[in-house]
Amino acid sequence: MRLRKETDMATENMPEEEILLIANVSDALAHPARVKIFRYIMQANKAMVTVCNKDLVEHFDYAQATISQHVKKLVSSGLVEVKKKDKFSYYYANLGMLSRYLNATRKFSVM
Repeated sequence: MRLRKETDMATENMPEEEILLIANVSDALAHPARVKIFRYIMQANKAMVTVCNKDLVEHFDYAQATISQHVKKLVSSGLVEVKKKDKFSYYYANLGMLSRYLNATRKFSVM
């Protein structure tokens, strides 16, 4: 069954930017390891503790390369920001992006 463009109410009320935001962030959170890593970074930031790649490798039972790939996906979604200091990269949860994502998903679920 095809829906006519003029009667497609689901996308009428939602800007394309929010649809893309939901898709990108959902993709980043689609892997359990990334959810765990993001949550760990959020909790560490809340406790005012810095997080670098070494900390993630020590905390999780994943190889350094695997951690890096997961963090890269979180960074590309905007959920995690990287600040470089000397030879280290420190990770910070972007709660603004998380808030935007949650608000967009609320709008998405309201029909």
